[in-house]
Amino acid sequence: MRDGVAEVLLVHPGGPFWKRRDEGSWSIPKGEIEPGENPVDVARREFREELGEDPPDGELAPLGAVRQAGGKVVHAWAVHGDFDPGAMRSVAFEMEWPPRSGRKASFPEVDRAEWFDLEHARVKILEAQRSFIERLETELAG
Repeated sequence: MRDGVAEVLLVHPGGPFWKRRDEGSWSIPKGEIEPGENPVDVARREFREELGEDPPDGELAPLGAVRQAGGKVVHAWAVHGDFDPGAMRSVAFEMEWPPRSGRKASFPEVDRAEWFDLEHARVKILEAQRSFIERLETELAG
């Protein structure tokens, strides 16, 4: 919360395909859950990998799961905390770039992180994840 207004921390995907996309392209920090992994442990690991810091300690409020267009199931939790987006240090990934060039280029998994009030978060977040914002509002109102 900032000045009594609830905010959410969202990340913008790195790499050339997302470089010029803004509205509808931001996400919660997330990653693949492998068989046998605990979803909360994965969420904590992904926060650390994508932002470069451990996630805040505190009671997690489950926000459920959604299925994105590509079929990936994303689970989310809310926790009160603080993070300086200017301190973000994301892990990198490699891909062939430019396409069919035979050259590899390295890109950050996340190129930006930012705090958004809930109204702006609805515009910025991926469509499939928008229900997390509504669920968070319900959680905060309860």
